[in-house]
Amino acid sequence: MSAISNFAASPLSQGAVHFADRKLKFESFFGVNLRISRSYENDALRVSRLDPGQSSSVAKRTNVRMALVDERLARVGNDVAEPSGVLAYDLIQGTLVRWNSMMDKSIPDPPTAVLLHGILGSRKNWGTFARRLARAYPTWQFLLVDLRCHGDSTSIKKRGPHTVASTALDVLKLVAQLRITPRVLVGHSFGGKVVLSMVEQAAKPLARPVRVWVLDATPGKVRAGGDGEDHPAELIHFLSKLPKEVISKQEVVNALIQQGFSKDVAQWVVTNLKPAASFGSSSSFSWVFDLEGIAEMYQSYDETNLWKLVENLPQGVHVNFLKAERSLHRWALEDIQRIHAAEELAVDGGGGVEMHVLEDAGHWVHADNPDGLFRILASSFEGF
Repeated sequence: MSAISNFAASPLSQGAVHFADRKLKFESFFGVNLRISRSYENDALRVSRLDPGQSSSVAKRTNVRMALVDERLARVGNDVAEPSGVLAYDLIQGTLVRWNSMMDKSIPDPPTAVLLHGILGSRKNWGTFARRLARAYPTWQFLLVDLRCHGDSTSIKKRGPHTVASTALDVLKLVAQLRITPRVLVGHSFGGKVVLSMVEQAAKPLARPVRVWVLDATPGKVRAGGDGEDHPAELIHFLSKLPKEVISKQEVVNALIQQGFSKDVAQWVVTNLKPAASFGSSSSFSWVFDLEGIAEMYQSYDETNLWKLVENLPQGVHVNFLKAERSLHRWALEDIQRIHAAEELAVDGGGGVEMHVLEDAGHWVHADNPDGLFRILASSFEGF
């Protein structure tokens, strides 16, 4: 199993290639590219990093040996180290993925699944689960994305408005740039509406058939939890009042709990803190997200209504809604009834709609019950 990462656009950008769960890091400075040669030694691929003013003879001494990959990686080697300019991503591949499909058109591209996080999340939320999928389905590859204003994509500045639709368009641009055609789209919470918007906006680069998974979200009104439960809008508002740099993650956790948020949510939020780059400050942390943009995104999430799409699905599109048994968001009876009614409409129109319930899980389905979620999603990856 291997993975390719690009990282946020910054003066010093980092990239990583993962092989058999080992990560080798490299750096690129501005326009200086990582070069991957086509000479193989003892089943190893040579990778050279060329720094400004560095001679080729010096570069040869800085070669890094990596596990063997196919020649397709050599062709896209420059893209490994450079940010896409669209979004930060990881591409996790099963062991049987044929990287030379770009060189040999007779070999079909590997089937691809796109996995999207929710508000205040990042692509790292899906890392463990995606690697499990790659082990179980080694012919597949899995694209994990930091949505705009989140994670490493925060450094890739985006024009507003920051909406569900603009977020979906970002992902469509990324898959087009990577020349991949997703067969499966999986979106959690806010990401669930994003994958629906992807279907609404583009016939291409989406394949037919395409299976869409909307995890613990509905196409319309967002119904936050009741009293004593965590409310995302209130969480965003509270975070906006905190300083941009903090001394201690634990202090943030304590402040959130004191404000009435759960310990689980508080500990999850501080995963968005990274060591600050301030000189002379070795113990402070700063947020990796753009909170103003995220507030706008959440408002759009609340206001965006995609019921019309669900009730008039294009042919070849199959949408699966998954409700967590202990959902943070309230699923109204009318939502469930409307989804069941859409099931019948979709069958007549050549599409498909299904409703699933994940037992023993709260809103963070891939963390609360990964085994159950894996079993439910499995059907989408079989038969390719």
